[in-house]
Amino acid sequence: MVGAAAALGLAQAGFDVALLEHQPPQAFEPHSPPDLRISAIGCTSVGLLKQLGAWPAVEQMRSAPYRRLETWEWQSARVAFDAAALGLPELGFMVENRILQLALWQQLSHCNNLTLHCPARLQHLQRDAEGWLVTLDSGEVLATRLVIGADGAHSQVRQRAAIGTSGWQYRQSCMLITIQTGAAQQDVTWQQFFPSGPRAFLPLYEDWASLVWYDSPQRIRQLQAMPMAQLQREIVDALPGATWRGQRACCRRLSAGASTCAALCAAGTGADR
Repeated sequence: MVGAAAALGLAQAGFDVALLEHQPPQAFEPHSPPDLRISAIGCTSVGLLKQLGAWPAVEQMRSAPYRRLETWEWQSARVAFDAAALGLPELGFMVENRILQLALWQQLSHCNNLTLHCPARLQHLQRDAEGWLVTLDSGEVLATRLVIGADGAHSQVRQRAAIGTSGWQYRQSCMLITIQTGAAQQDVTWQQFFPSGPRAFLPLYEDWASLVWYDSPQRIRQLQAMPMAQLQREIVDALPGATWRGQRACCRRLSAGASTCAALCAAGTGADR
């Protein structure tokens, strides 16, 4: 997402851009369940996507506005933001990452000064007197003054440019759970903090929602190993009861991974030639 957005912005600003991508995003299927990876994007990010021409494609696919955001650690100490109180139609939108990727991807063909190399992988990166020589796995060599490495935490661009990082382990894992609530579409998102880690509720389109559960790696492994019916009971017990009364929590997919922090960027590689 970051690499494609940067490439579009630079191309629209008049730069000649080459964008390297491993593979194209999957086509949108309206009846598919929501992706596990969700982004909560604020009004400023929506404005950027509109400027890049990608937001109309997001609207044609699917997204969900959120109009109230709450966060708390103790019930007596809550912080809430309300769109109506701020005179806004919404605070932002919940959008699946793959939909954002696809919307940006569709805009790439509208830029005559943007060359898409896909599938392509970075093979070699060498500094010369005038900038950089970028060698692709196909053997093609691009000469450029600027290389933008937006290819994730294990960035090949960073490694080949010999840029160091510092990071640390939070000793937490995260489980993402997609559910159907059986209720009308909601527009309130919240996050509650526990000693073991935060838990959050992200409303999606229709009656879909995403739960984010941080906990110790041992606890997440335990949850993953549970039968679905037992896991549903754990969800109802562990998350604020008011969210679930009279609703059904139907867990569709599970995913977990270690949480690591590093000073890097994310997704796709753009090069100004």
